[in-house]
Amino acid sequence: MNKLTKSMVRLGTLVFVGTLFMAADHIDAPSSMGTTADIADFFAFEPLAGSDNTVFVVDLQSDVLPDLAYGTFDEDVLTEINIDLDDDLVEDLVIQAIPRDGRMYFFGPAAPSQTGLNGQVLMDFPLGDVEISGTTAIVENTDNGVSLFAGPRQDPFFFDFFQFNAVIDPDVNSAPQGFLPPDEAQDTFDGANTISIVVEVPNSLLGTPTATNALGLTVYNTWVTTNRKQ
Repeated sequence: MNKLTKSMVRLGTLVFVGTLFMAADHIDAPSSMGTTADIADFFAFEPLAGSDNTVFVVDLQSDVLPDLAYGTFDEDVLTEINIDLDDDLVEDLVIQAIPRDGRMYFFGPAAPSQTGLNGQVLMDFPLGDVEISGTTAIVENTDNGVSLFAGPRQDPFFFDFFQFNAVIDPDVNSAPQGFLPPDEAQDTFDGANTISIVVEVPNSLLGTPTATNALGLTVYNTWVTTNRKQ
């Protein structure tokens, strides 16, 4: 892998709180909408109840339809999973992913070189790498219990986007019955693809959080950003 020391500037931000919950959004940041830095979804969860691991899933480039083949990872875009341990909503740790020559390289979890808008690839903290998958999924398992994946996936988002737009339309006649019942609703994103970055990490590598959620449960505050090389 070529040495990467170029400064990166943050383009898009998608906030998510708590590892026990899931959150998603599309075309969230206007400056990255429709680009190779566009964040489609972010999920963080325990793989099994009571597990000592946490899984992070980042979907990029929403609506990559089958007739467009698959999107490709941009070598100028660094994806960064931010983790806040002490509830000040400033990243204490980051996990980074950046593609090179058909492989996805991961770094961290480690303290970022700086918080905020800019950052650098943490070359001194390699986590592992995996061949970017095509039609067959390739997963790399490391000796320290980390699992890595990068490649195309079915868009997981189930949403009747057109009915949603009709409901929020100021014209009250556009959707007089509101949302459709489940057997009539349409999954607008059925058949669409994204390209995904997945990393499963033992919690022992993430440290012990002190943040709590509304239920009083100890959680990691985590969000994902994409950064473009300058």
